[in-house]
Amino acid sequence: MTISPPDLCDRNLPHDVRHGLFGGQGAVRVWALTARPALPFTAVLACELEPSGSVGAHVQEQYPEIVIAVFGSGTVEVNGAPRPFAAGQVVELTQGHTLAISNTSNVEPLRYLIIKARA
Repeated sequence: MTISPPDLCDRNLPHDVRHGLFGGQGAVRVWALTARPALPFTAVLACELEPSGSVGAHVQEQYPEIVIAVFGSGTVEVNGAPRPFAAGQVVELTQGHTLAISNTSNVEPLRYLIIKARA
């Protein structure tokens, strides 16, 4: 018997939809995976960026974070330097760094996790 992992981006579960996030294009669906994360963590989020969508450049003002690609392909820009972003890749952002994300597929969503923690 094969057991499938839970779909972290299940549209039947409560989530937010954010349009044009940080000046980007399209919609990002966001699921909070924990109601109250244990310190030092401040947020654990599953995100789905629609095909051809983007999240505009923004500064990590409050907390450092890790962004982990889990499905699809795109690019990330950290402090203006672009690099590929596909399943299994991890981006580490210290406080004060800038991040932008783009989904390079016009068919599939780009799914990723965000984990924020106190410095």
